[in-house]
Amino acid sequence: MDLYQSLLSFGLVAGLLTLVPGIDTALVLRSSLARTRGFAFATALGISTGLMVWGIAAAVGVSALLAASELAYRALTIAGAAYMVWLGASLRWKSRAKDPSSASPEVGVPAASRHQLFQGWLTGTGTNLLNPKVGVFYIATIPQFIPPGTPPLLMGTLLAGVHCVLGLAWLTFLIFGAGFASKWLKSARSLRIIDRITGTVLIGFGLRLALEPRH
Repeated sequence: MDLYQSLLSFGLVAGLLTLVPGIDTALVLRSSLARTRGFAFATALGISTGLMVWGIAAAVGVSALLAASELAYRALTIAGAAYMVWLGASLRWKSRAKDPSSASPEVGVPAASRHQLFQGWLTGTGTNLLNPKVGVFYIATIPQFIPPGTPPLLMGTLLAGVHCVLGLAWLTFLIFGAGFASKWLKSARSLRIIDRITGTVLIGFGLRLALEPRH
């Protein structure tokens, strides 16, 4: 398998994985509908940042620790689960606010501030970095797509880059698609429902991550 074939084959696997609805999809859709488009893109970039970090870590062998150490894997799993449950609980709590603007302060604001963009990026990055299943996926797949004689670090970076491009393309589609529907979904009642649904999804992902046995 040469370099081109490796990138194409991995791209097919990563593309199929990208289309499966998950926490990334939930976060970006919520950001698009309840915040601003800039915030949603910042969240998507954060998700890609997490993917790149995991891909490089897998290439240099750092995430192999997760595959070998039950303690390291469980520690990161609990941290990631707690983070997701906290995010979800925060959204559900904010959705109870009498003033809808307190739950979604960016609604109606034409552009997000730098602080808000950083917050979106940090949310996306933290969600992926604290999900050990991303690291395990990379450590299980990347070595299979490294052609003989190719530097692992370079190949890991390229493969993670392919995953990031596919992910950003899909998330961009979701962001613009949500933008067309936002005029019907940005009422105070709709925003509260969106936050409650997204919060519940995040809590569900967190609990499943904490309780799911390691394979």
